[in-house]
Amino acid sequence: DGFIERDLRDSQYIAKKAKNMLYDITRSVVSTTGNITNKLREDWDLVNIMQELNFEKYKKLGLTEMIEKKDGSYKERIVDWSKRNDHRHHAMDALTVAFTKHNHIQYLNYLNARKDENHKMHTNILNIEEKETVLVNDKDGFKKRKFKSPISNFRTLAIEHLESLLVSHKAKNKVVTKNKNKIKTKNGEKVKIELTPRGQMHKETVYGKYKYYINKEWKVGNKLDEEIINKVANPTYKNLLLQRLRENSNNPKKAFGGKNVLSKNPIYLNVEKTETMPETVKLSWLEEDYSIRKEIVGSNPSSKQIVPDKKSIEKILDEGIKRILIKRLNDYENDTQKAFSNLAKNPIWLNEAKGIAIKHVTISGVKNAEFLHFKQDHFGNEILDKKGNKIPSDFVSTGNNHHVAIYRDETGKLQDRIVTFFDAVQLVNAGEPVIDKFFNQGIGWQFLFTMKQNEYFVFPNEKTGFNPKEINLLEQANKKFISPNLFRVQTISKVTYGNAVVRDFLFRHHLDGTKASDLNKSLQGLSYHQYKSLAPLEKIIKVRINHVGDIVSIGEY
Repeated sequence: DGFIERDLRDSQYIAKKAKNMLYDITRSVVSTTGNITNKLREDWDLVNIMQELNFEKYKKLGLTEMIEKKDGSYKERIVDWSKRNDHRHHAMDALTVAFTKHNHIQYLNYLNARKDENHKMHTNILNIEEKETVLVNDKDGFKKRKFKSPISNFRTLAIEHLESLLVSHKAKNKVVTKNKNKIKTKNGEKVKIELTPRGQMHKETVYGKYKYYINKEWKVGNKLDEEIINKVANPTYKNLLLQRLRENSNNPKKAFGGKNVLSKNPIYLNVEKTETMPETVKLSWLEEDYSIRKEIVGSNPSSKQIVPDKKSIEKILDEGIKRILIKRLNDYENDTQKAFSNLAKNPIWLNEAKGIAIKHVTISGVKNAEFLHFKQDHFGNEILDKKGNKIPSDFVSTGNNHHVAIYRDETGKLQDRIVTFFDAVQLVNAGEPVIDKFFNQGIGWQFLFTMKQNEYFVFPNEKTGFNPKEINLLEQANKKFISPNLFRVQTISKVTYGNAVVRDFLFRHHLDGTKASDLNKSLQGLSYHQYKSLAPLEKIIKVRINHVGDIVSIGEY
């Protein structure tokens, strides 16, 4: 919420250290304060440039408001605007600092000497005042001094350059770095090269694996293929459905549609043909999931603890414990802190007669996970299942994805393949390429490009008529037109639930400085693009931006 004393000490140390480092490249380093920079920014009329640059697009979306000023007049502004919403405010501050002179700093630091003729700086301050300042009327008609503009048309030039500015973010390309590990042995020092991952391999939580049944009603129709029939709970129904499917060349449309729809051609359950199969059957199948055991607390949970509110109780696997916790929560009028604090004095009883209290619960965790180890006995020997296979254990969520590779299949449709950071490290260790450009090439797939965090793409814009394929993206003069349509990859995810695939690709505008969680739906297409399918990726163009904001290449690199 605000700076604490330690934060202030840290920032003071950082400033001091930065100043010392700069002495390596220059003999003169002058430090100043935010107050001086603020004064210069105000006098040079740079304060509202960020809002001015963004005003029109926000106004078109109805995201502006009228506010009353102190003098009773009204002005229009962007709702909840902060200059930090636009990354260019750093450039604006840098521009102010670049034109700051010793005279500006000295004048503001010794303003009191202006009135004191006996002060040693009196003459100097008056000279600076004459050279660097000018008397103007403020909005109330009073005279005030302000610093002269460093160059003519300073504000206009600043806006012109800021409009053509492309903000660079470092793409997360590197998977591992080579490190030298030095080990002292009796034969001397031994140097070993180790590959160190450049990121978090997986999240810290370790999960267990379990299976659970999913039950679903399914109408017998032309989508009832062999895979679905094998999930039918009633064995008689299953065998009869499979029989009809095979009689019709395993074609669901022929077997259960047209003239063979159950209402026209029923499936009889007995020889007398008095019982027929219902038009809707029950499916039941096992799904894998991963669970974690957590301690119950009333507030401020760590990663190994849980506060059982209504939402988190739904994740508990044991139905009996779930009912007990819901009752406990209702008894305390849904106040989690009162219900679950101080459990030593006020336990949650599973069986009070036997003195069994609930202190921990097992909850469902992630859907996709990788195992770390194989199960072992007390002597460290690996345990095998009935088929003689090793049994995986200690599952972890692989966390961030390294990239998603986009391909065009043999039919011309886009296809994608996600590679997690965990997988990327394993590929490097095995000496394999992290990006598989030849994936499914034998069946006609063509590799197009990858999407990694902070990589850049230029999007078309139907409203303005901008088409990235009709403009020279490498031309410096075109930056102003490219800027509104340049987006970087912020998050990529793809999760499979049975036969369903859920994608979420989030691109953030290169100037947008708001958090990933702050998605205003009104700004879709303006400050971000969010896609749940691959189709919109057809028309985007990948570009590479260097550290000074110039587009240096087009396409995959």
